[in-house]
Amino acid sequence: MKINGKDYQALWQEGHIVQFIDQRKLPYSLEIYSARTVDDIVYAIKEMVVRGAPAIGAAAAYGMALGQNDPEKTATLLRATRPTAYDLFHAIEYMIQKIDLEENAFDAAASYAKTIITRCKKIGENGEKLITDSMRILTHCNAGALATIDYGTALAPLRFAHQNRKKIFVYADETRPRFQGLLTAWELYHEGILYALIADNAAGYYMRKKDIDLVIVGADRIAKNGDFANKIGTYEKAVIAKENDIPFYVAAPASTFDPNIRDGSHIIIEERARQEMTEIAGKSIMPDWITVKNPAFDITPQKYVTGYITESGISKK
Repeated sequence: MKINGKDYQALWQEGHIVQFIDQRKLPYSLEIYSARTVDDIVYAIKEMVVRGAPAIGAAAAYGMALGQNDPEKTATLLRATRPTAYDLFHAIEYMIQKIDLEENAFDAAASYAKTIITRCKKIGENGEKLITDSMRILTHCNAGALATIDYGTALAPLRFAHQNRKKIFVYADETRPRFQGLLTAWELYHEGILYALIADNAAGYYMRKKDIDLVIVGADRIAKNGDFANKIGTYEKAVIAKENDIPFYVAAPASTFDPNIRDGSHIIIEERARQEMTEIAGKSIMPDWITVKNPAFDITPQKYVTGYITESGISKK
């Protein structure tokens, strides 16, 4: 992704240091978080310095490289960070095999990250075929370069459509409680793609008005039958899209498909801290006595999905 004329990735390697764009600071400032140890990587994943399933997977791969002297302990620490995203577990298993084969762990991690970038580029090329000139597209949460190292999943087709001079307009859900739609807006702004940030609950309003032609979202884990986990609120968007005859697509690389999960009922949903709802930028916005529930994801059944955009093409599960 290009920021102020300079190319950036969500994370990259400098020797044995892993550098991250600190997504907690966006869109207000561009700051870099440096991870030198396994604990630094664990913190980055758990505290959402890095977020988005493919980027989390790449971070875990580098974490395994940093902890290659005790891969079993390192894997245990990394697995405990975020339970929902399958890319995390896929990357750990990939790295365990490479370490067992005595391959250079940092080269293996870099290769894993490069593969994710290549897959996301192909997702963009494949998904761009769905987009016609003057199309208005809704996306939920952030599934751009920040979530995938580069290109994105849901945003990759939009990038390629824009590069091919198709005129598009993007509705970006703000996605509370962490306002991750701001990250989408930040990426779209720097790419020069026309967009509007909207409240999560406004999506149905625009769908009913026929102001949205297409919905593309990312995914954190996809079961064998096509049910998938994504940012909380995705299920609602899928149901409303179906009610309004709007195509609803899921964009994800092969590493997000979990062959061990039969359907969505077996996907673990992460519950996040209450402070994500009761505080903004460290400032309390609710009384201490308020009780909250804060699931980070929900499950969307396969029946609401028009198709899946992967590096291999577009398919109906």
